[in-house]
Amino acid sequence: MPDINKISKNVMVTVCGRPNVGKSSLTNQLVGEKIAIVTHKAQTTRNRICGVVNRDDTQIVLMDTPGLHKPRSALGEYMVRVVRESLDGVDCALLLVEPIPHVGEPEAALIDRIREEAIPAILCINKIDTLSDPNALLPVMAAYHEIWDGFKAIIPVSARTGEGLDALLKEIVKFSEEGPPLFPDGQISDQPEQQILAEILREKLLLCLQQEIPHGAAVEITKFSERESGIIDLDATIFCEKSSHKGIIIGKHGDMLKKVNSMARQDMERFMGTKIYLRVWVKVRENWRDSVNAIRSLGYRE
Repeated sequence: MPDINKISKNVMVTVCGRPNVGKSSLTNQLVGEKIAIVTHKAQTTRNRICGVVNRDDTQIVLMDTPGLHKPRSALGEYMVRVVRESLDGVDCALLLVEPIPHVGEPEAALIDRIREEAIPAILCINKIDTLSDPNALLPVMAAYHEIWDGFKAIIPVSARTGEGLDALLKEIVKFSEEGPPLFPDGQISDQPEQQILAEILREKLLLCLQQEIPHGAAVEITKFSERESGIIDLDATIFCEKSSHKGIIIGKHGDMLKKVNSMARQDMERFMGTKIYLRVWVKVRENWRDSVNAIRSLGYRE
């Protein structure tokens, strides 16, 4: 672990890209701890999440953002604003893409925004572990170079295996500036523990349930108390948009909710390093994704 007292430089980096390209997986790998939930479903990340990496004399602050998409609700519009505003005033932008020789609309829009802000940018090609031929990267690089030749570096990586991450960190450090650490020793994220625990529960919903139901769910921690023994008592409420969704989340004889609860509790205990007694309720809040007040009350604030 680097000595926090030797940190003399810092760099703020926005990690951006389309949904499901691996932004949260990459952030977690670089931080060395799971601070952002990860599923195979698009739009898993809803908020901007900062991850902290101390490397030699530099503190790197990574801002994991929602995937840029066409919004279909007030929540979607909030997520798109988060992406765009996360590119304001940072030292570097990291555009994460898949190894496909085509520049899609989300990537083109993000490149335009990066150019507008005149931010130094790194093109990071993820999922190289899925390629059988390394030469397959060449047409990908050519496609992005044709759209914009202003990337400071192009780094192929695998967020799953960790390949290329050391080279990526070395490149990021080049954009650091003199200054004290922005986060104190031992802090790896700007997310409060309760928010991370709520997201862990939502992750398990996304993993266990199909189709639209988990995307219409939100989680609120209503009780967090620690006993003298260190055991944590945790109450959480899952909000969904329809009564029929509530029944599916609970499941026959409560089996689905028990499964989600058990999976979440195991991850929560791993994260907190102590035993957790978790109680979960499910409530209906109709059309909450289209209510600005509901979105704010559930913690989605700029």
